[in-house]
Amino acid sequence: MSVHLLISAGRGPQECAWAVARLLDRLTADATAQGVAARRVEAVPGERPGTYRSVLLRISGPDASTFAASWTGTLCWQAPSPYRAGNGRRNWYVTARPCRVDSPDTDFREADVEFVACRTGGPGGQHRNKASTAVRATHRPTGLVVVVDTERQLGLNRRLAVALLRRRVEEGDEAARRAVTTARRRVHDELVRGDPVRVERPADGTPTGRAPGRPATAARRRRGTPPARTP
Repeated sequence: MSVHLLISAGRGPQECAWAVARLLDRLTADATAQGVAARRVEAVPGERPGTYRSVLLRISGPDASTFAASWTGTLCWQAPSPYRAGNGRRNWYVTARPCRVDSPDTDFREADVEFVACRTGGPGGQHRNKASTAVRATHRPTGLVVVVDTERQLGLNRRLAVALLRRRVEEGDEAARRAVTTARRRVHDELVRGDPVRVERPADGTPTGRAPGRPATAARRRRGTPPARTP
């Protein structure tokens, strides 16, 4: 089983791209400890060397979904800025979301098309009005239906119906691919700063994020750290 997880700095400053790189290291170490594989599929580098605006990971293994869920949401890297001396901000937020990376093409086969001869109204002469030369074609896997009565011969209308169905299936596949791309782009704008699901620091390798269902303030109080400031 595998899950794709997109980690993004959103529209945050260069420190957020730095945080993505640091959190990526922490996530990879956590995956190794839990017997889950985390492979980098794509990466968009940041302005500074060794930083990333976003990273797409493929999480695989028996517990891939559970592991990905534990890293899904707003993540916080808590450390002073390495680029701006004297900057008081210590909390750098990024987002991690599962996402689809592709949309499989539909395998179009004429054997999956069901034809029904029918009559249609309109001009065409006596032969067209009396004979069932029109075709209603249904592509069973997708449920697409077309009716073709362009020609006066049933065989020609069948061929036209198949071509029309094939084109509409291809158009549907293209629309699905665009939707996947749009959904991935939307992740970069969904970053919510504050109340992170995980807080990580460079001093130790142990996750310090709050457990699911616990109030954020209570978790911070137990850790003895000040509340995260929202930029």
